[in-house]
Amino acid sequence: MKKILIIGAGIAGISSAIQLRAQGYDVEIYEKESTIGGKMSQIQSKGYTFDVGPTILMMPDVYKEVFKLAGKNPDDYITMTQINPIYSVFYSNHDRLDVSTDLVDLIKFLEGISEKDALGYMQYLSEIYKRYLVAKDHFIEKSFRKPTDFYNPKTLLKALELKTFDSAYHAISQFVKDDRLRKLLSFQTLYIGISPYNGPSIYSIIPMIEMIYGIWFIKGGMYGYVQGLSKLMKELGVIVHTETTVEEIVIENKQVKGIRVDGQLIEADIVLTNADFPYAMKNLIKEEKLRKPYTDAKIEKMDYSCSTFMMYLGVDHKLDNLNVHNILFSPDFDGNISEIFDGTLPKDPSMYFYCPAKLDPSLAPKGKEALYVLVPIPNQKTFEGPWDETQIQSYRRLVLDKIKESGMIPDLEAHIETEVILTPKDWNLRYNAHYGATFGLAPTLMQSNYYRPHNTFSKIKNLYFTGSSVHPGAGVPIVLTSAKLAVGDILADHGKQK
Repeated sequence: MKKILIIGAGIAGISSAIQLRAQGYDVEIYEKESTIGGKMSQIQSKGYTFDVGPTILMMPDVYKEVFKLAGKNPDDYITMTQINPIYSVFYSNHDRLDVSTDLVDLIKFLEGISEKDALGYMQYLSEIYKRYLVAKDHFIEKSFRKPTDFYNPKTLLKALELKTFDSAYHAISQFVKDDRLRKLLSFQTLYIGISPYNGPSIYSIIPMIEMIYGIWFIKGGMYGYVQGLSKLMKELGVIVHTETTVEEIVIENKQVKGIRVDGQLIEADIVLTNADFPYAMKNLIKEEKLRKPYTDAKIEKMDYSCSTFMMYLGVDHKLDNLNVHNILFSPDFDGNISEIFDGTLPKDPSMYFYCPAKLDPSLAPKGKEALYVLVPIPNQKTFEGPWDETQIQSYRRLVLDKIKESGMIPDLEAHIETEVILTPKDWNLRYNAHYGATFGLAPTLMQSNYYRPHNTFSKIKNLYFTGSSVHPGAGVPIVLTSAKLAVGDILADHGKQK
């Protein structure tokens, strides 16, 4: 039985471990934190429970597939509920839209804007769904192991069908004219840390996926999914070492020999790395020549996603005017996006608010709210702020003032019972996200598909990668797909073990 060591217990590492163990491999995970889940972890404070990172659950079948691949019934491990409306959107003039996936409600909402935009929206869904099927079958769910996997007539022709040379916002603008709708159908590129004005138009599939497949909630919040996977790992016999930092991937004769922990070699037949790809290249493969083309200089030149300023607030009363998911658009959305990606701390930021206790009361004390506030901001490559206590408190003040001015939660500060803040510095130090880029490498055109780091590292035998900075990219369903692709590559090279 071959032994696989997995570096990092993020969601891709956990998912990979389950699939590989189900195929008969001896699997152990090494995680530097005290808990598993990576960015999909949890904060608990004074009776309040907060998800740390991901919160919006799309494509539920992808989440369930991990259990099915291990021969298990997902319903024995997780409880999912569909949300409708999927979110509420607040504009600068106190205009509010509650976005529903119910077709009757949706048409009524769209016709209230204009019949032309209602027609355009339906055309958008049809056109983008066609592109999504092409992307899924020929790019997202396909592993690129050698040049001919991409550079062949069939794949190149399919790439042209995706029409990726346009931006997401401009592509959306061809279907709808109302500015509120254009923002509503393009801001989702921020889910993967890229600007809607520069991100490839293929990412206009995200709002289509929200509408067609819905948005869901797992009991216990997103960490409930980690808990379900953890239960399955224990049943399968996957060994997890927490509070254990991997110092090096040990390589001999261009082949993996194992990992080094506390100065000691732990041998393995295969190493699968779930640590963020740029961090792993720079810190875990010590000889730069072994990791070409990913030299230190190459890694520094790569494009990185934006970061986030996070506030986890225990609020002493229910926020009845909010839904589970809520978006507040800056009055100057264009300027806000420019600031994020030009390296300026937004002065009037757009924000996202998450209130999971509305669906799972166990996540907050009775009659209270566990409020998660996310503010997209520049990463540390473009904005080199120290993120010391002075800067944290300064930006906290700005965010709270903007929330008050918006009218969404006018007296929020007076009702905060507990508070935790994370900054780009935390994403960097705690989660090894290079430059504090919350979503990893930016999914630009030249850092997507074949041009994104591959799941198999061809220069070093038996070394594989998974996670948001490798193919196919960021976002939980896509990261789970990354795990499936990495496992597929390992099985292709080594076969089943039982």
